Amino acid sequence: MSSEGFFEKVYQVAKLIPYGRVTSYGAIANYLGAKGSARIVGWAMNGSVNKDVPAHRVVNRNGLLTGKHHFQGTNLMQQLLESEGFEVVDNKIQNFEKYFWDPMKEL
Repeated sequence: MSSEGFFEKVYQVAKLIPYGRVTSYGAIANYLGAKGSARIVGWAMNGSVNKDVPAHRVVNRNGLLTGKHHFQGTNLMQQLLESEGFEVVDNKIQNFEKYFWDPMKEL
């Protein structure tokens, strides 16, 4: 599968993340049968600008906003998450486990 085809599959999964929930790069990779490809999912998220993908809901496995520098503005990713009710301290979603959405279990 081309990276472009994989990226589109990543975007399809990311679009299913419910409002007020978050997932990880690795969870999306695992769901797509590409365990160990979290970094490639991250690359896809970096390229999701103008694709109507809620990339702010995809964080690392510990709830860290590792992709925040790919958003316009200094704190846009954090602001988007906070607008959905998340508390973010030191670039980390508080109570991450409570809000974690696992596509393997939810889809």
